[in-house]
Amino acid sequence: MSASSPLRVRAAAIGLSAMALMTVAAATAPSGQAAPAAGGRPAAAAAVTTLKFVRNTGDPQNSRLMVVRNNKTEAVFRAGSGLGRNHAKGRDECASGKGWLPAGTYTVGARQTRYNGNFIKGHAIPLSNKTCKNGRTTRTELFIHSEMTLSGGQGSTESRRWDGVGDYKSAGCIKLAPEDIKKLFRNLGRGSAPNRLVVV
Repeated sequence: MSASSPLRVRAAAIGLSAMALMTVAAATAPSGQAAPAAGGRPAAAAAVTTLKFVRNTGDPQNSRLMVVRNNKTEAVFRAGSGLGRNHAKGRDECASGKGWLPAGTYTVGARQTRYNGNFIKGHAIPLSNKTCKNGRTTRTELFIHSEMTLSGGQGSTESRRWDGVGDYKSAGCIKLAPEDIKKLFRNLGRGSAPNRLVVV
C-alpha cells in the first residue's frame, strides 16, 4: 500500500459522510418546503390551489366562485348560494336549507363527475360541514354543484334541467350553470386539486 492510500481512504469516507448528510437533510426538510435539489437550488414547489367564493350581498345569485393558484386568480365563474335577496332568510347563513353558505374556510372533497345523491346528480364537489356565526347551527350536506343528470346532461324535470338565472338559487350550496361547472372541473384537472374553499 502506498503512502497516499490512507489519505484516499479518508477522503472517500468524508465524501460518503457528506452524501449521508444531504440525504438526511432532504428527508427532514420542513413540511411545505422543497428540499434542495442537485446543485443546492430548491426544487420547485407544487402549486397550491384554493377556491374562493365571494358572496354578493346585493344579489346572492350573482356571486363569484374563483380558482386561485399560488395567489393568482386563474378562473372566475358566476355562482349562487341560498334563496336570494327576495327571500327573508336568503342571506341568513344560519338558516338551514334557505340561507347562503356561511363565511369561513372549508375542506374540499374530491370532485365527482357522476355523483348520485337524492337531490344532486352529476358534477359535484363535497364541502365540509360548517357552524355558522351563531355558534349553534351547523350547516351540512354542502356541495358545489349544478342541475343535471347523473351523466352530466340535461333532464326533463326541474331539478335535472337548468332553466336560467333562477336556477342559481340553492338550499345553501354553491351552484354553477352546467357549462361552468364542467369548465371548473377541466380547470381543476390541469393542476393540483384544491385544498380548501374560502367564503367571504
